[in-house]
Amino acid sequence: MLALLVCAGAAQAAVSVKGVRLWPSADYSRITVELNEEIGFKQFQLKNPDRIVLDLEGVEPNPALLEIVGKISPQDPYIAGVRVALNRPGVTRMVIDLKQESRPQIFTLKPFGEYGHRLVLDVYPTAAPPTLDKQVESAIAQAEQDTRPKPQADAAKPAEKKTNRPDMVRLVTVAIDAGHGGEDPGAHGSNGSREKDVTLSVARRLKAQIDRQPNMRAYLTRDGDYFIPLHERVNKARRAQADLFVSIHADAFIRPDARGSSVFALSEKGATSAAARWLAKRENEADLIGGINVDVKDVYLKQTLIDLSQTATISDSLKLARSVLDELGSINTLHKGEVEQAGFAVLKAPDIPSILVETAFISNPDEERRLTDDGYQDKLAAAIVAGIKRYFDKNPPLARSRVAQSF
Repeated sequence: MLALLVCAGAAQAAVSVKGVRLWPSADYSRITVELNEEIGFKQFQLKNPDRIVLDLEGVEPNPALLEIVGKISPQDPYIAGVRVALNRPGVTRMVIDLKQESRPQIFTLKPFGEYGHRLVLDVYPTAAPPTLDKQVESAIAQAEQDTRPKPQADAAKPAEKKTNRPDMVRLVTVAIDAGHGGEDPGAHGSNGSREKDVTLSVARRLKAQIDRQPNMRAYLTRDGDYFIPLHERVNKARRAQADLFVSIHADAFIRPDARGSSVFALSEKGATSAAARWLAKRENEADLIGGINVDVKDVYLKQTLIDLSQTATISDSLKLARSVLDELGSINTLHKGEVEQAGFAVLKAPDIPSILVETAFISNPDEERRLTDDGYQDKLAAAIVAGIKRYFDKNPPLARSRVAQSF
């Protein structure tokens, strides 16, 4: 009788798995296990073949956990498959079969926002990532070609009349940052749209339009549904030697009638309004929602956030923001007629003019419909491109070395 009571108590005490999610990407693959309470775990790695073994203490292999087995995509660059079974009483074992030698990071997250307790496994490649992402390599090669000395004009040929408009003498790289992603969906619209999907779609359209411009190329900090920490978005832009950084978002507010487009730059001295301060706080919480391993010290974070007193960069950011805001005003109501400033973590590159574009309020049903319309997304992208070109017409990019910043 006592044994039966002990067994019943143990079954009652088992931690419940609420859901399992998988986020593959070229940078890393993430498995998230969401639970109703915090758990203990142990992990180790095995070779021949490469695999990660994760023992979850106090967890039963319920249907929600077993779903992970069928979620592995053949296109996942790092994870070949997952096996789940009860290893011993009170311990469920997950075996993650790998496609290559990998470097795992495993950590827990406390409840935040709509999420409960989470156990996160990030699978990184063992080899260091390349200095530049592939989509930038061809752009840099083209830049090298563009900056070679031009042959001298024939002396007999009359010189062409010069204009006051400065020529773009080298390739310009624009880093486009699609806000949110993966575990962090961003804001939600009343019709079910998610900010992370809208921002990625607009970012891809913006990249396509920039790539069609002479002497301009674009680089996406993310090109899929996965999470990137805020500081790593900045690091990616710096590795790409970006001349500009444009972060795309879709605002939300507690009142559904809030509407209009906005453009923000970084502030050293506090926000320009209570609304800007609130928005910066919400956007800066992306790391808490998406989930970062606080035990890992990012040696580049300090480097990225140093010397925020570089007023020249912020001044250029304000000029860029003004140009983009004016163009957005031609296709949408402006939430405010002036560029606003606040302490957005994603805008803290000390050497790249950076802006955050709130395309519209996804929480407004009318604007949500427009934000999910292909034609309107193209108009948004065209307006941002026009603003960037206006900025460069007045502020031509300076010459620079081809060598990328080595992180």
